Amino acid sequence: MPQRIPDCDVIIIGGGPAGLFCAIYAAAAGRKVVVFEKKASCGRKLLITGSGQCNLTHEGEISEFLSHYGNSGRFLRPALINFTNVGLVDFFRTRGVSFETDKNGKIFPSTKKAADVLSVLLRECEEKGVLIRCGEPVLSAKKEGEGFIVETANGQDSAKNLVVSTGGASYPQTGSSGDGYRIAEGLGQPVTGIAPALTPVYVRNYTFGDLSGISFEDARISIFRENKKTGEHSGDILLTHKGLSGPGILDFSRSIVPGDILKVSFITGMNQDEFRKDFAQKTDSGGTKLVKTVLSDYSLPERFVKRIIEISGIPSDLTCAHLPKKEKNLLIKNLTEYPFEVRELGGFDEAMVTRGGVALDGINPKTMESKIVPGLYFIGEVLDIDGDTGGYNLQAAFSTGFIAAKRV
Repeated sequence: MPQRIPDCDVIIIGGGPAGLFCAIYAAAAGRKVVVFEKKASCGRKLLITGSGQCNLTHEGEISEFLSHYGNSGRFLRPALINFTNVGLVDFFRTRGVSFETDKNGKIFPSTKKAADVLSVLLRECEEKGVLIRCGEPVLSAKKEGEGFIVETANGQDSAKNLVVSTGGASYPQTGSSGDGYRIAEGLGQPVTGIAPALTPVYVRNYTFGDLSGISFEDARISIFRENKKTGEHSGDILLTHKGLSGPGILDFSRSIVPGDILKVSFITGMNQDEFRKDFAQKTDSGGTKLVKTVLSDYSLPERFVKRIIEISGIPSDLTCAHLPKKEKNLLIKNLTEYPFEVRELGGFDEAMVTRGGVALDGINPKTMESKIVPGLYFIGEVLDIDGDTGGYNLQAAFSTGFIAAKRV
């Protein structure tokens, strides 16, 4: 039988940032591109990133990004080097979007509206002649001859190249419900196990629920598993109604499992020994000064000080002169290595990204093309990549979409 003539050059499954960006550059190179989006509109997850403010990327040298993707930094290097954070900001800036950088190096649109970023992507797709078919989920995809056949409820379409940019499994209400893994496996592409990432931690026998909203900058967090220390990390943490969140916890969540003990130091700029020495000097000379007053010198929130003193068995009106050694040592321990037993981690409905996905050893990092199926590409969060908070995941989505577009 004669080979079927492809309907287009490139079919992209998924209308998120990676898919739309890939479509723009592929179409700019003269390719006929069709995007299938299962939802009624594109970019649903993009619209809620950064609480709707869209932390697009991060400042700094692109080489510094590599350490923010766990074990995946080496794989991402070609994509990030070929399309950097500077290139990403320039793309939108030349199209009318201005940006600002916060004190932590996160880059946002000056309007703090993710919709402004999405509008540029959709306008560019329209100007480049990209056909976007929303509300049309892909039911199956198969390799046929030198191309691919994609089936939806409306029939079949074919293309020389197929790009899967369906996202992961986090925030499934936005359309990221794991479809890409099914498509990948159906085409013979290996997929790893998946789990929520960048997710809060829920604590067993939690005692700080009424202090929800209190945060600590650059806290030290250590993981203990079966009484052995398995990791250490520093970052901002947030007390919630049921546990811990904030960038320090979210970034570290990829290493945490239920049953772990997280030991947190609430003291910034000192290790335990340094704090012990400093606190001893202040209390030894404190005389009639209240213990809680001494603790206020360490920039600790007043409500937290009251609770940690209570937990340590110290009366709120106790003076430094009357602070027993046993209670002093317990207080120091609670401030520098307070133990939280992990009950569970947040699920896919609240995780920012997905850990696991299309296995990286089956993908060419210079092109995002499958090493197994010629003409098949995977970009964005559907890959086994999960970056830290701070714009790193969106940067990876745009960068992988860019280099795939140069090849399709």
